[in-house]
Amino acid sequence: MTHQQRSGSRLSPSGDTEDIEQTGHAGRTGYTDDIEDIVLRLAPRLAYFAGVARTEHVTRAAQEMQVPQSTLSRAMVRLEQDLGVDLFARRGRTVSLTPAGRTFHASVERALTEIERAADEVRADADPATGKVAFGFLHTMGAETVPGLLQAFRAEHPRVRFSLVQNYGEAMLERLRAGELDLCLTSPVPDAPDLVARRLDEQKLRLVVPADHRLAARKRVRLAEAADETFVTLEPGYGMRRITDDLCKEAGFKPRIAFEGEEAETLRGLVAAGLGVALLPPPAVPRPGVVELTVTAPRAAREIGVAWLDGHPDTPPVAAFKKFLLSRRGNLLSS
Repeated sequence: MTHQQRSGSRLSPSGDTEDIEQTGHAGRTGYTDDIEDIVLRLAPRLAYFAGVARTEHVTRAAQEMQVPQSTLSRAMVRLEQDLGVDLFARRGRTVSLTPAGRTFHASVERALTEIERAADEVRADADPATGKVAFGFLHTMGAETVPGLLQAFRAEHPRVRFSLVQNYGEAMLERLRAGELDLCLTSPVPDAPDLVARRLDEQKLRLVVPADHRLAARKRVRLAEAADETFVTLEPGYGMRRITDDLCKEAGFKPRIAFEGEEAETLRGLVAAGLGVALLPPPAVPRPGVVELTVTAPRAAREIGVAWLDGHPDTPPVAAFKKFLLSRRGNLLSS
């Protein structure tokens, strides 16, 4: 594939190449890896090299790239010096690639094409109408809540794209900090100096018991009445596990854990099989074999919030979706 100059879209080579060459090593204490060192020296000259190789004429290449001919000529000389090979055979202002130059040119074209592809991709992701939002949410919100939110948002922004990630809270916050997510719905609402979080809604939790359980005929129950029961819970690190432990402690007991899992509906299945009881948010669809009891004491609920990285600039589609989520405060949940 031949790399074509794109008017108005190419990341134009800077006239600061010489400054980069002179100052590029400053502040690189301990940064002595040979490969990284040569990449730093070569990178500013690659677009220059591609332009000269394409036109086979220094003056014409300088005019096309709108750089001084002297800058271009010096850059090519230094590029050859750094590589230790002749890339061009020169005949006045006209040049032709040597065999080494042709080999180098093929790789440079691929590299520049990949850079342009990456630039196009990030510009597309930031497009207000068709950009992308990387959105994380809890497994328990995937069946109804998130699909409903996306449907409502896309009524006004029909072409915005989403990269969706379901995970537990701590894992999502790690991906948020790593720049892999723009926003996430999580519980509990995080309180961390590097994050911004906003409470959006509250979800009541229920004590889920087998259909033939001694408490199954009840509609309401105090959590202390389950102190002698075996519990099935989410694994440590999950927000619901922390909430379960805290509520049981508030009720005056430490739960006896028989099974730990990663997904709320799996826990409901374990409850239906008579393997324990569980504190869980309401299901998207009623599950046979279990009864869901309202917990009257202590108050059993979890807060749902949206979080993002503090100081992280939003693209237009991310800003639009963030505004939409904040507008749903108090009306976020489907049930």
